[in-house]
Amino acid sequence: MILPLRPAPSKRRWVAVGVLAALAGVVVVAARRARNVPPARSRLLESERAHVRADRRFDPDDVADLPDPVRRYFEAAIEPGCPVVRTARIEQRGEFRLGDASSPWKRLSAVQHVTTDPPGFVWDATVRLAPLVPVRVVDAYVDGRGSLRARIGSLLTVAEPEPSPELDAGELQRYLAEAVWYPTALLPADGVSWEALDDRSARATLTHRETTVSLTFHFGDDDLVERVVAEDRPRAVDDGFEPTRWIGQFREYESRNGLCVPTEAEVAWTLPDGELPYWRAQITAVEHSPLADAPQ
Repeated sequence: MILPLRPAPSKRRWVAVGVLAALAGVVVVAARRARNVPPARSRLLESERAHVRADRRFDPDDVADLPDPVRRYFEAAIEPGCPVVRTARIEQRGEFRLGDASSPWKRLSAVQHVTTDPPGFVWDATVRLAPLVPVRVVDAYVDGRGSLRARIGSLLTVAEPEPSPELDAGELQRYLAEAVWYPTALLPADGVSWEALDDRSARATLTHRETTVSLTFHFGDDDLVERVVAEDRPRAVDDGFEPTRWIGQFREYESRNGLCVPTEAEVAWTLPDGELPYWRAQITAVEHSPLADAPQ
């Protein structure tokens, strides 16, 4: 999804980026040096290794008492006996928009690494501002802390918000929304509580460390998630963060590793002038561990 599920920087900043990127020879050399493993990913893997747990498998009886739309979702999305996902790797290709609704879409490719115990992810993306001007964006939630860094090559950092509770909440909301790609993470045993709103929607709440977030999941006629809504996702503005309605839409479900997951998605902010989509992509590969055919 999806992502970075984070707001675009202001136009003024991206104008400055465009000017500096004119030093194309320097930028290209730096970009070729910048494909090292981001520190956030190393910390993510270390945190997962520190939380050893016995492998669990999905039993429909475990969700029998959940609200009807939630129970139907799990029965549609997870095969009985499927192992509970501990880690996932998601590849994405799509487009990202930097700016307002008049801004052009830019090509994007990304790989996302996810752990579910503890909850965390690292999204490592490249956005092509121009043929020789890649911007590397690393968006993450690791050890209970959110982070975002955008760089041109290894020389110029164009976005890196200071740590804050708002950044933590926004990234944990992203983790929860994107759990449609690793749906066992939405089970109550993984810390998510559910409250039915009507026959086709329910509110999911997750607490990790000092941060608690809630999202509304909307289910389609096939009982799968078609839309996730946050009424108060922190959106970066010039003087901090502003709670803003955020929507993620999911389509084209396919069976992968015993799980039914979406292969297309789009996310948008709801602004006074209307919805502003800023990320849309196809999921080109999804890997889960342990696999559904792992020995019992």
